[in-house]
Amino acid sequence: MSAEELENYETDMELALYREYRDVVHLFSYVVETERRFYLANSVDLDVKSAAGEVYFEVKLADAWVWDVYRSKRFVKSVRVVTFKDVNIEELTPAEISL
Repeated sequence: MSAEELENYETDMELALYREYRDVVHLFSYVVETERRFYLANSVDLDVKSAAGEVYFEVKLADAWVWDVYRSKRFVKSVRVVTFKDVNIEELTPAEISL
């Protein structure tokens, strides 16, 4: 496979992922962004914790969809994310859901 074919394949995969996002976003209530992933979810629980003087975040999501081009199944029942980085949680409104 040439570099151009590989680039075209990756572009096609990203476009398919965007189309899937567009088709499912109306099913979810929250957008959650971490340093590694982007999620859509219907339930979000954020818990701020500390250990050895360090603050970290534990985020639990239920009924979620994961933005990840390399996952074969993006719908997941539950997700637990632990991170020392920022977490952004936004509640979607019906107007925001319309693309």
